[in-house]
Amino acid sequence: MNETFEDRLLAELKTEIAARRQARPAPAGRRTTGRRFFAAAGVLGVAAATAVAVPVVIGSGTPAYALTKNPDGSINLKIHELRDPDQVEKDLADMGITADITYLPLGKWCGNLRVTPVKGDNFSLTPEEITSKDPAVKARMRERLESSPSYKAVEMRNGITIHPEYIKPGQIVMIQVAENPVEPTVDNPGVNWQVAGMLSAGPVKPCQVIDEPGAFEIGDATPPPGS
Repeated sequence: MNETFEDRLLAELKTEIAARRQARPAPAGRRTTGRRFFAAAGVLGVAAATAVAVPVVIGSGTPAYALTKNPDGSINLKIHELRDPDQVEKDLADMGITADITYLPLGKWCGNLRVTPVKGDNFSLTPEEITSKDPAVKARMRERLESSPSYKAVEMRNGITIHPEYIKPGQIVMIQVAENPVEPTVDNPGVNWQVAGMLSAGPVKPCQVIDEPGAFEIGDATPPPGS
């Protein structure tokens, strides 16, 4: 039986909390994997027809990324190449978003808790909840996850969609992206990307890079529409 995207997300959250429960509860950050993340350039929905797009070209004719401010106030970040994260941060700052962007190759990840959890993100799970397969328990945990500020502020849809209305003054949007240097194909399937997005109530700590061999496991999770 295939897992839904939210089932996989909840499972990863439980693993994260279990690993850190002896230190301090982990934030309700979003950490997902999928076969394809980076959206094609120039593809916008009808609702975004009047949006202001900011494509950025660095060193070649292909935009490294594009930022789009939508009529509803949300901001889409579509990344085409993992280069110059500092420029992404500067352009987001021009749109009123303080961000910390980190790019890594797939198989590497930040092993440290880099954020100061915002109120509402820092919830804990009991050992019984972590190991439970009861649909009712999973539904309650999913509801708690989906009500967290980070889940609402950083949405994995149409690339990465940031919702400023859920970001309070002084909070920072932390985004980590890891990409497979080898493009998966039909004959050689694999994970193409790994991404995490969450809010921090204070400065984001530097990434302590660790090996994560499990990042290459495909699994059977299905990413949400528009990813």
